[in-house]
Amino acid sequence: MSDAERAAYGGPGWSARSRSLREEVGTVWSRFGLDTEWAELNAVLLHRPGPELEVEDADASLMVSRPDAGRARAQHDALAGVYRAAGVHVRYVDPDEALPNQLFVADTMVMTPDGAIVGRPASTVRAGEERWVAKRLAALGIPIVRTVSGTGTFEGADAMWLDPETVLLATGLRTNGEGALQVAAILREQDVDVMPVVLPPGTMHLMGVLRILDRDLAVGWAGRLPEAAVKALTERGFEVRFVPDELEAREGHALNVVVLGPRRIVMPAGNPVTQAFYEELGVACTAVAMDELTRAAGAIGCATAVLERELARR
Repeated sequence: MSDAERAAYGGPGWSARSRSLREEVGTVWSRFGLDTEWAELNAVLLHRPGPELEVEDADASLMVSRPDAGRARAQHDALAGVYRAAGVHVRYVDPDEALPNQLFVADTMVMTPDGAIVGRPASTVRAGEERWVAKRLAALGIPIVRTVSGTGTFEGADAMWLDPETVLLATGLRTNGEGALQVAAILREQDVDVMPVVLPPGTMHLMGVLRILDRDLAVGWAGRLPEAAVKALTERGFEVRFVPDELEAREGHALNVVVLGPRRIVMPAGNPVTQAFYEELGVACTAVAMDELTRAAGAIGCATAVLERELARR
């Protein structure tokens, strides 16, 4: 047999790979992807906190105060139980040696319809968390379409899908201009428009000041949500409402929720004013105790990296 007749050289036995990556989901790749913030939630990635929470200096570890590791694990397990009860597949990052903020998995990645963008956390305290997330994504059969590199910093909580064609991308303390450029470039390769906004000083992430609860409902934090974001939302038909109790937003992390499906959320317990506000908007709330985890300066949204929602366009 000549080389021209061999499959390896393009002979009759050659089989060309003609399907797109999205068409290979479910065969070559595991199921993954999202293109909205409100569609039915199918799979999440978590890290069950361990002894890494037993820090000596809470402030130096980017925490508000030192958590009780055992109680934090129990609250985290309860959150995972809520997801499972809602039919959501729960996956875990299990690093060889976890860093103090490893449980806030949402900061280390963001999902797209073509695969995950792995971030690069902005603080030296968190440097390396992304390694374990990348390893776990690979093991789960989820493609990584970009890893933020060079001098770029990007945390997944600074990106939010306004609709299947548009992502709101914030720069500030945690995501710098170079990181945003890298994320925007890969999104544009997927025919997604990127709308940049700048977060005001004292704001950690976009996630902390905006949540999209349905295709026509967004909830924000007045005075912290950039006006450009409000304008982008209203232009796309969203009703933008603002949480009524700043104390609950700041200390109770009342905006730090995860959407289970249209107008269905899991939220931190102990925020009665905000929960009543959500319910008046027709949002069904499942409240979970998070007061120990919030000592680490985050809550439900921060602790949950979304792997899959029902896609509006496949």
